[in-house]
Order: sequence, then C-alpha cells, then structure tokens
Amino acid sequence: MSDNDVALKPKTKSKPKLDRPKLYKVILFNDDYTPREFVVMILKAVFHMSEETGYRVMMTAHKLGSSVVVVCAKDIAETKVKEAMDYAKDAGFPLMLTAEPEE
Repeated sequence: MSDNDVALKPKTKSKPKLDRPKLYKVILFNDDYTPREFVVMILKAVFHMSEETGYRVMMTAHKLGSSVVVVCAKDIAETKVKEAMDYAKDAGFPLMLTAEPEE
C-alpha cells in the first residue's frame, strides 16, 4: 500500500424503521328507521360476519347508540363504510357508518 491509499471501511447497512399503519374503527350508529334485518344483512354482506355476530353488533348499536364493527387499515375501513352506505342509500335507508382513527 502506498501513502496515498485510503483504507475503506465497510458501511453498515441500516434498515429503515417502518411504522405500522394507523388503524381505523368502523362505527355503526343506531337510527330509528333502518330495519334490524337490513342492518344484519349489510354486516353479513359487506363485513363478512355470521348471522349471530351481525345480530350482536346491530343490537349493541341499538342499545348503546353505536358499535364498533371492525378495526382495520384506513383505506379498507373507508371502502367498507362507502360500500355499506351505498347499499343503504340504494335501499332508501339512512344507515350511518363512519371510519375513525383508533386511539
């Protein structure tokens, strides 16, 4: 090695730290106009719940005013809310769902 040569040290590879995506809650709100059977049907069709689970979620919203349907990534939550509300709108019901960030 001559005096002008530079000794190179190998660079350490660092992996970028990836944060988990923020989760969102899909919340079902109770109303006095949408039939219970229709709400359960929506929960089964859009959220792939069983009859019993859909009934339980619907009754929780009925008794408490609202119920968490599912917790998932933002884009999935927003898509499910839109799909469910589109079904309700087409059927003429004021069913209300929202996607809110989980604390």
